[in-house]
Amino acid sequence: MQAPFTRIAGLVVAALLLIAPAHAQSTNSDAEAAARELIDTMKLPDQFKAMLPTIIQHLKPAIVQNRADVARDFDAMMPLVQEKMGARLGELSNAIATIYANNFSADELRELTAFYKSPAGQKFLQKTPVIAAQTMAAGQKFGQAAAADAQKQMTDELRSKGHDL
Repeated sequence: MQAPFTRIAGLVVAALLLIAPAHAQSTNSDAEAAARELIDTMKLPDQFKAMLPTIIQHLKPAIVQNRADVARDFDAMMPLVQEKMGARLGELSNAIATIYANNFSADELRELTAFYKSPAGQKFLQKTPVIAAQTMAAGQKFGQAAAADAQKQMTDELRSKGHDL
């Protein structure tokens, strides 16, 4: 059961990167405090909770593998998995605060907080879970199409070199 949690955590980090700004500077207590205010303003724990069902559903095909009994148990376990991940939100918030404080000055973090408190920032925060889900779906669709194209191209090229595939 540990492997799905690891995969979920990886997907959560990737999804958060969609809403997380990035730059580089050193950390200090003022920056840490500003980062925590930014995280609170961005409502990152709430955003994580909103994205978690989608993230878990994206794991379902790989885990279930078209087995009805596993699918039924997977669906039944979703609330427990969500609860366990939700219990770790403080840990995630602390890690993200440190990352932000290491990459932005306290003044920059306060500017970001001001943006997220603005009407445009609030709309961005409101739309982020939907945008993240749509982005993940688009990325998955693109990845499948690109992989199919690459496979066909490689197969055609190998066949042209005399390989029997």
